[in-house]
Amino acid sequence: DAEYCREAGITWTNAPGCNSASVAQYLQSSLILLQTLKGINLPEVTIGIIGVGNVGSKVAKVAQELGIRVLLNDLPREDREGKQGFSSLQTLAEECDILTFHLPLYKTCHLADDAFFQSLKRKPVIINTSRGEIIETGALLNALETGLVSDAIIDVWENEPAINLTLLDKVFLGTPHIAGYSADGKANATRMSLDALCRYFNVQADYQIIPPAPSQPRITADTLSAAYLQMYDPRQDSNALKTHPELFEKLRGDYPLRR
Repeated sequence: DAEYCREAGITWTNAPGCNSASVAQYLQSSLILLQTLKGINLPEVTIGIIGVGNVGSKVAKVAQELGIRVLLNDLPREDREGKQGFSSLQTLAEECDILTFHLPLYKTCHLADDAFFQSLKRKPVIINTSRGEIIETGALLNALETGLVSDAIIDVWENEPAINLTLLDKVFLGTPHIAGYSADGKANATRMSLDALCRYFNVQADYQIIPPAPSQPRITADTLSAAYLQMYDPRQDSNALKTHPELFEKLRGDYPLRR
């Protein structure tokens, strides 16, 4: 409650973007799996990125490196920077084969509702790694069942940890809110938190936050895509959740080392 904190004289801070590279890695591996397992030829498709902040900007770079045509939608940035470089939701609905959400939960609750899914023209894959409440669960289920969307990759859910098991069963990848859970993201958050404390108390910052060494520092693969999947393969997290959805919180709390 930021307003209460202001009135009570309580200073608060956060760590924006600390895990943005980790989420981009999750998207990168997911897109590669769509190509290798679902037959989606990435250089022939268009991805729409809804929300182009710390995370969305890195996702755009990942998509471009994979040869995907990228459309960006970010109303606050468009208001500040002008319309050039940004597209409307209607344009994304008409032209995109993949739609990925990277929004805060602010005036965006159930942005993806029945009307949104009805507006889609190309039966896209839906990806959500931001906030579960941005997508209306019943509307997404209906869109999957009626073919308005071709598939979904969901890391964040309404009513976590009591997630909708029917939706979990239907999605291509379903993971327990861990897209940003790398050791690097946690190290960044720790560093940013300590930096904030040092600034507040006027203490000299004198420390190093170094994530643990990767368990497999050398990777051998025939292709770059195969190497990326060795670095991180979201199927492992998806299989774990689909096998034991009742362990949602445990799968998050005991998340293994990931670089």
